[in-house]
Amino acid sequence: MSTSAHAPAEPPASAAAGTVTDRLVEANGHYASEFKDPGMDAKPVLRVAVVACMDARLDLHKALGLSLGDCHTIRNAGGVVTDDVIRSLAISQRALGTRSIILIHHTNCGMESITEDFRQELEMEVGQRPSWAVESYTDADQDVRQSMQRARTSPFLKHTDDVRGFVFDVTSGKLREIFPAS
Repeated sequence: MSTSAHAPAEPPASAAAGTVTDRLVEANGHYASEFKDPGMDAKPVLRVAVVACMDARLDLHKALGLSLGDCHTIRNAGGVVTDDVIRSLAISQRALGTRSIILIHHTNCGMESITEDFRQELEMEVGQRPSWAVESYTDADQDVRQSMQRARTSPFLKHTDDVRGFVFDVTSGKLREIFPAS
């Protein structure tokens, strides 16, 4: 089973011995040669910010029917609402006009198998404990609820009336809405 949706293209002869980054930079050169400035503002057209897991299986724009410029996309391991996500959301709302927040976790997430022991392992390896929490979880639905609660109660976010959470099924491509605990 491949770990990618498509097999990587053969690298150009000039990058055959190069790194993945070299190939990506070369691909950017081709992209830039045909690039036309869309003349867009940094403010997302739909006034929405999407917080999602960094998992490579999630093609958020396709999954949500979004186009370039429609939303702000904030990604991290697990798609959890952390202090840094709150920072990005506060900037998105207060400086760039977003009003809605969509939170997306997914099935079969790696954060369900990692534990906080990861921090201790890193400390043993490098001699310094990370200042951040791993934010692992065993129940995606419950973690979405926790992330919704963090966003809704943050004093730094102005617009918390339209915060919705979902779990994306990586095998069907469907979103399942998660409702706050009653």
